Order: sequence, then C-alpha cells, then structure tokens
Amino acid sequence: MLYALCVFFGSGAPMHEVSIALNLLDIIEKKCREEGYQKVESVKVRVGKASSVQPEAFSFAFEIVKKDTRAQNARFIIDPIPLGGTCLACGNRFETEEAYILECPSCGSLRLQVTQGYELEIVELEVE
Repeated sequence: MLYALCVFFGSGAPMHEVSIALNLLDIIEKKCREEGYQKVESVKVRVGKASSVQPEAFSFAFEIVKKDTRAQNARFIIDPIPLGGTCLACGNRFETEEAYILECPSCGSLRLQVTQGYELEIVELEVE
C-alpha cells in the first residue's frame, strides 16, 4: 500500500542530521502504529538545498537509526530541491544549486522572494 504524508520538520532552524533522522523515524513509527502497518518498504523525503541538511549525512543517519524498527529494511529516497525564487524587480524566476543567493542572476537586484529550497518533509511512505 502507498501512503502519502507531508510533514515539515521543526521551525526551519538547522538541526543535526541524526536528530532529524530520529525525528523522522518517530513520525513514521507513530503513523504506522495509528494506521496498523507493520512494515515500511520505503521512505521518500524532499530536502531543499537551503535547508542546512546534508543529504549524504541524512541518509547515513537514517540507515543507522532505523535498525530494529518497522523501517529497518526500508529504502530511503531523497528528492533534492534546488533553491529557487522570483526577482521582485524584473520578474525573473530562477533556480540554483547554491545554498543561498544574494542577488538576481538576471538583473542583480537584491529584491528576491525565495519560493523553494527550504523544504524538509516526508512526501511518501510505502507500507505493509
């Protein structure tokens, strides 16, 4: 069975990857108990480039903390989200692999609205 869930972790403040992995696992375990699922096949999360989370460290941390849980054999899938936004001066929409942006890549304006890149959320659980 495929179960979709969207959860934001914390207030956006940087958290250590192990703490985030433990928090993620707590959410998964709680949801599985509530819904009566015994096994997690896969976990898919979205991680924004500007979220202060290193995907490799997050993946490693999840592999460690999932032992002896419903998710012990689960595949961990990270969907990386680039930093993106709109320039309020010229209307240019942009995406970058950088963790931050200081000015519009088109006109150099400092008037930017960030629209993506801070995500840290569970987007899908595959469970039995």
